[in-house]
Amino acid sequence: MRVFFIILIQALFLQYKSNAQVYPSFGPEKLVNINGLTFDAMKPFLSNDENLLFFNSLNAGGNTNLHYAQRVDDSTFNYIGLLDGTVDTSSNHLDAVASMDSTNRFYWVSLRNYPNIYENLHSGFFNGTSVNDLKRVYGNFNIPTLGWIIMDAAVSHQGTHLYYCNAFFDFINNSCGAGIPCSASIGAAQKINDSTFNKLPNTNTIFSMVNDTNYLVYAPEISNDGLELYFTRLLKNTFNTQVCVAVRNTINDNFSTPQIIHQNNGFAPEGPTINSNKTKLYYHQKDGTGIHKIYLRYKTNSVGSHETSMDNNLLIYPNPVNDKLNLIFDENVSMLTMNLYSLDVRILYSGNNQTSINFTAFNKGVYILKICTTKSNYVERIIKE
Repeated sequence: MRVFFIILIQALFLQYKSNAQVYPSFGPEKLVNINGLTFDAMKPFLSNDENLLFFNSLNAGGNTNLHYAQRVDDSTFNYIGLLDGTVDTSSNHLDAVASMDSTNRFYWVSLRNYPNIYENLHSGFFNGTSVNDLKRVYGNFNIPTLGWIIMDAAVSHQGTHLYYCNAFFDFINNSCGAGIPCSASIGAAQKINDSTFNKLPNTNTIFSMVNDTNYLVYAPEISNDGLELYFTRLLKNTFNTQVCVAVRNTINDNFSTPQIIHQNNGFAPEGPTINSNKTKLYYHQKDGTGIHKIYLRYKTNSVGSHETSMDNNLLIYPNPVNDKLNLIFDENVSMLTMNLYSLDVRILYSGNNQTSINFTAFNKGVYILKICTTKSNYVERIIKE
């Protein structure tokens, strides 16, 4: 019998691994209302606690600034104002694309003093109302040639990696169209210190499936666990943008072929950002009047982190787990048995009708959870952090 269970769990584990690269899916979009805002809102970014929404005004050259708003609920925010510390007072300026790590190190792109200074990504410390300790971000991910800029950038939650877009604009002849880059692709760089990141040597391989040369690929945003990459791409010689996602099983893997989340020709959806537990996706697009507004979609499944939606009858979260694993059953479903196994098929925990498992006493590693209910049987890989 023990041999049978070993074979069963190993087979299920291998099947899980082979099927692990699943794309997230999202429900219908919902308009986000920013009370008190009377102009365009583009490229949203949520603070880690989701209390603040950062965004920039119309990014069409000229007077582009960073702004922020206070959360009321998922789709309602109260406008606060300009983000102090990031404001450029010159007549023709661009400050846009907010990003922030878990230590409140804040990043944004700015064209101040370009091309006298080619490094156009900036950082500072966000203290809750303003950004201070301002620095330019240096490193070999910058291309010190006229026309090349960092068009977008997103820092990882841990602050250790930067996901950036190198874009080339023909500022002299506008051969690719005014305000349209001739090329744009995504890369990754590793932090050296607060003001320096260096390009990962395998960047081209990591994004080989993402950087399709038929598209301009830009506006990267990385999930907190590093396994989901959200971005925008524009089919060359068109105005048709797509909000996309690529996934990977571990942070050492390359990203998958992208999947389109949203395309709405004529309305220019762009700039996706995912919240900290990967359940809510925000992006901007034009409304019926041509004003850029922010929209929200709720995730309808989850992959590799924070929650596992087995089906409509069972939800397991968070995964990875630190202390308590929660189980939510549909009201019409009853648990019959539940067993938690080590990878060598020792039963570590058994029960029935539980709504949680305390993982505090377990070592870090991988476990197998088997649940039998009145509706179905489930086997799930659980990671203890």
